[in-house]
Amino acid sequence: MFESFNKGVSFFKQAWSMAFKDKDLLKPTLYSLAVSGVVAVVGIVPIIIVAVALGDSQYAQIILAVLAGILMFVQFIVSYVFSAMTIHLIYSYITEGDGKMSEAWAIVRRDFWDIVTLAAASTVVGLIKNAANRNRKGGVGAAVALAGANTLSFLWTEAALLILPAMVIDDLNLKKGGERIFQITKQNLLLIGVSTVGVNAVTGLIGFVFVVLGLVLGFGIGGGLGFASSGDVTVTGIGIGLGLLVFFAFVVLSSAISTYTKTAYHTCLYIWARDVETAKEKGKSVEKVSAPAPLAAVLS
Repeated sequence: MFESFNKGVSFFKQAWSMAFKDKDLLKPTLYSLAVSGVVAVVGIVPIIIVAVALGDSQYAQIILAVLAGILMFVQFIVSYVFSAMTIHLIYSYITEGDGKMSEAWAIVRRDFWDIVTLAAASTVVGLIKNAANRNRKGGVGAAVALAGANTLSFLWTEAALLILPAMVIDDLNLKKGGERIFQITKQNLLLIGVSTVGVNAVTGLIGFVFVVLGLVLGFGIGGGLGFASSGDVTVTGIGIGLGLLVFFAFVVLSSAISTYTKTAYHTCLYIWARDVETAKEKGKSVEKVSAPAPLAAVLS
């Protein structure tokens, strides 16, 4: 566990060193956060309207489920579109020394419908997990269903993070991308199972630290202004607003760090596994296949 975490730290340093050398690598992640925020605000409005207007009726529950599913689907599309851009930029940086935004946009246009199908599959998995969570108090059968849904969600999330690079780098559709990743997973199951844990642990720890810092600073600002105002409603309100802004700023920053790092990891992993596969097909030694620089730190 400690060794896996150290590998995750090594990869994190290498991935962000790459990003600081080419700032374009980070742009899609920032765009994704901004667009996702807008989509969430716009998408939540009809959900609130239906909930208030129709109450807790069965008809309302059906409409709410449909609206929630649509919102989830759109959010997946947004996430995958900008992740696809990041993947292409990282691939171009590793293979050519420079990632170009214009080329990344072109790749997204080329693969848009493949990205939509991936988003649709992820939405189905997400809806299955949500349904299992809603029925988790239904006894042993519900508990088994929930465990199965959580396992499916975990495995699919990992698969989707690898299928997307296959779509972008090798121009594969969902079916062929899934078959390619299944083959890669069979050949490199230990690497995927161990190394990913390290990356997730590092980004999870960083996220936790940022959230705690955001809470402390946000509460300090809001509470401090409220205390200093001696009960003034306007100043207290401003303090609460500033505190919330600080907190959400730290949450957004944490999300950006996690999203870029995981995308970089799975892109490098796919490139390496792809090169190993090619070497095996040509009868060459796998040991001579060089992993992308950020991943090389994990494999050493």
